[in-house]
Amino acid sequence: MIQEPVASEPAFRSASESALEREATRRAAGTAESSRANRGWWDRNADEYQTEHGTFLGDDRFVWGPEGLDEVEAELLGPPAELKGRDVLEIGAGAAQCSRWLAAQGARPVALDISHRQLQHALRIGGSFPLVCADAGALPFADASFDLACSAYGALPFVAEPVEVLREVRRVLRPGGRFVFSVTHPIRWAFPDEPGPEGLSVSGSYFDRTPYVEQDEEGRAVYVEHHRTLGDRVRDVVAAGFRLVDLVEPEWPAWNSSEWGGWSPLRGNLIPGTAIFVCERD
Repeated sequence: MIQEPVASEPAFRSASESALEREATRRAAGTAESSRANRGWWDRNADEYQTEHGTFLGDDRFVWGPEGLDEVEAELLGPPAELKGRDVLEIGAGAAQCSRWLAAQGARPVALDISHRQLQHALRIGGSFPLVCADAGALPFADASFDLACSAYGALPFVAEPVEVLREVRRVLRPGGRFVFSVTHPIRWAFPDEPGPEGLSVSGSYFDRTPYVEQDEEGRAVYVEHHRTLGDRVRDVVAAGFRLVDLVEPEWPAWNSSEWGGWSPLRGNLIPGTAIFVCERD
């Protein structure tokens, strides 16, 4: 990762990805610029991402973040036995590992991602469920199409207007539907994106909401990530018409000795790395 004295924590990424970065900065970035940049970034980096992290993610596991919290144990969408026959939308699906696990439980998942190349990896691995290439801010589904929706580090960290995405998710959920999504824990933005001791000292303001932008030599964004405080995330959920049922901050498990970008056992045992929001549509 680019090492700069800015508070940045690129979501669920790896240190080797720095080779493709040009210049990292903090500046404004709107909806259109963020969408264009991140679609291109994930198309360019999907192969490396799946090669480097495919073993950890598995082909048909449902992992909520680098800590390794698995939906099998977490049951944030509900008991696995109750997923059978449910229509489930996975947003920011990548290679659709979570959807593949859902299908194995008898659910009827739809895997959506903004990156065509990520979905090609989903095709490579296989599965009988639909794959949809679309922006989370304009979901191509009718109202009340799904019983559940989920997103493991997908879409929400990368959009300029998260309430718009949340409202779209609420629109396509049926009454009583649940949406569970994970993002980088907001506190991480105050620390350097480093897995070792150097990542334990505050380097910037937690309250600085200026987007993290990687741009080319002409100043065009090639990757954008948006910071929201914990309070911002809660207010976004409520503003979109959801009821917040739970906020999960996974602890680092003893079995996980791996490092993933700024995530590591050292940091994970001291500060949270992931925040999971469990929301319901009344």
